[in-house]
Amino acid sequence: MVFSSLFFIFAFLPATLILYYSLGKQLRNIVLLTASLFFYAWGEPVYVLLMCSSIMINYCIGTLLVRDDASRQKRKFFLIISLVFNLGCLAYFKYFGMIINTIAPIGGWNLNAGTPALPIGISFYTFQILSYVIDVYRGKIRPQKSLILFALYITMFPQLVAGPIVNYGDIESQLADRSINFKKFYSGMQRFLCGLAKKVLLANNIGLLWSEVKAMPGTEISVLMAWAGIIAFTLQIYFDFSGYSDMAIGLGKMFGFRFKENFRYPYTSQSISEFWRRWHISLGSWFKEYVYIPLGGSRVGKWKLIRNLFMVWFLTGLWHGASWNFVLWGLYFGTLILIEKLFLQKSMTRWPKIVHHVYLLLFVVIGWVFFEFSNLTDGLGFLWIMFGVGGNGLIDNQAIVKLKAYAVLYIVCIIAASPWPKMLALLFKRIHCNIYRLAVNVYYSVLMFFLTTYMVSSTYNPFIYFRF
Repeated sequence: MVFSSLFFIFAFLPATLILYYSLGKQLRNIVLLTASLFFYAWGEPVYVLLMCSSIMINYCIGTLLVRDDASRQKRKFFLIISLVFNLGCLAYFKYFGMIINTIAPIGGWNLNAGTPALPIGISFYTFQILSYVIDVYRGKIRPQKSLILFALYITMFPQLVAGPIVNYGDIESQLADRSINFKKFYSGMQRFLCGLAKKVLLANNIGLLWSEVKAMPGTEISVLMAWAGIIAFTLQIYFDFSGYSDMAIGLGKMFGFRFKENFRYPYTSQSISEFWRRWHISLGSWFKEYVYIPLGGSRVGKWKLIRNLFMVWFLTGLWHGASWNFVLWGLYFGTLILIEKLFLQKSMTRWPKIVHHVYLLLFVVIGWVFFEFSNLTDGLGFLWIMFGVGGNGLIDNQAIVKLKAYAVLYIVCIIAASPWPKMLALLFKRIHCNIYRLAVNVYYSVLMFFLTTYMVSSTYNPFIYFRF
């Protein structure tokens, strides 16, 4: 089940909200936990058992870590059990085929291992479980005594299948007691509709262009067409993923939770390092907290800094998928960030802003080529076409036709990926507060009508991060 489906919006969500608010405060967590398990079982009925097993095992380990008779060796042993179990499940379901198919040629074995069906959201909820167990081990948080509340933390459907990754410490108090009022609920509904619009109206439509370009033979793609296509993907993946995060944050508010932001206009960044502080913030924070800082962070010598960065970015790439193109993509950005830290940081302060933006967008767009093409040969071939080697020349009529057809959508996407709309809205609110309130209500009513109409008539509704 996805948020951008008619069943979710007009059946599952209303039914859950009605039960949640009508059955009283004492049953709200039970309602939300039951709804979350149903939500997951809708597409993954078998893997609900895996998730429940993981919940039970890690709940018990969290309790064992703080027992009075638990020595340091025992606590470390329990932590290792949790790491082995959780990372073992992730490795088996996500990386088994990749591991076997990589080592088989080295050993001269004739194997072609298929990858088991990937449980949706396993990368996200595994990281949440790991952060909980590690923080209990470190003494940063107390273990959750209630199995129901711990299970709710892991299974909560607003952020279960595609984040943001929520640390237990950030919502510990909210699990037991949270304030709910109409203002927060209405704000959450608005945030959900904004995210839904990003996904349905922008990501899906600009993604159609990329799907057409990607399906074309390389000999028929001009330089202009290649850039038009990959820029379309650059916009698609942003609106696809940030739209989902907006919907998750909005849903959280509707149920009384506050989730941290996951995107802050990343394409307006001035450097690669800043871009990754603004893109998928919860994942970057997780790797910083549980990998980068334990390795020593940046307060080490040059060679250890290189090791730390490459370790983090190797794992970041690998987290995104069981394919070597993701590892290459991760190491690509790790290398760029290392170059900035060691060589460019001082000189970049003297660059004009336009140079910063060109530099940032150029390397990010190139990076999305590595991300999108699982076959490295195809990806490198597409890069060659982008820079004028092979392909169908510099400009062709087909590219011009496509650009004319998508020109308005490009402009809307570029504006929507910037803070300008929000800044203008706040300015208008300051000048005409009463008119602003009326305009907002009309806007969201009209937006809901268009979203419903589009979802009824459209069949193209992919979600990129579901495969992670």
